[in-house]
Amino acid sequence: MKEFLSRKGVTYQVKDVTRDRQAMQELVEMGYQAVPVTVIGTERILGTELDRIEKALAG
Repeated sequence: MKEFLSRKGVTYQVKDVTRDRQAMQELVEMGYQAVPVTVIGTERILGTELDRIEKALAG
């Protein structure tokens, strides 16, 4: 995911839920128990659905 976003020229923030309790809490509060979750604006995308991520970036 990081490589994909970098190639698109997108600035992103990585949150490591294995090392950061607050990041894990945020994940749980969003209703997820798995990663990756990509948040673009108000859209949350679980997994590596690149087509959905591209749409969210475009729109």
